[in-house]
Amino acid sequence: MDADAERALGEVDVLFFQIGDSEYGTDASSVLRIDRALPDDLTVRDLGLPHKGHRAIVFDTPEGEGHLKVDAVNGVRTIPLSGLRRMPVAAAAASYAVGVCLDEEAGRPVLLIDLAETLKTQGRH
Repeated sequence: MDADAERALGEVDVLFFQIGDSEYGTDASSVLRIDRALPDDLTVRDLGLPHKGHRAIVFDTPEGEGHLKVDAVNGVRTIPLSGLRRMPVAAAAASYAVGVCLDEEAGRPVLLIDLAETLKTQGRH
């Protein structure tokens, strides 16, 4: 295996985005595109309400495309697996909260969410 392939096995691309005053991250491979938000696009109260919500992260679900309203997309960064932590069961977090990214650029832990799971928690499939 070459050095690039070895490095790729130990990293994941995380898309960072803003909802209200909070920053979140998600596996960038689950994102199809960034689009303009539509009135019925998903908002998740527990993640906070967007200030403006003019953008939407579009992602794939078994039932088709899902759209999560966001205020901004802050970019994609490659994060080493050593910088990711699974959400402990004892945390009793929402099912869409899959872990935390300990990204040095962010300067603080960033909650990682599963986009498809956000739809299920809102009763949308």
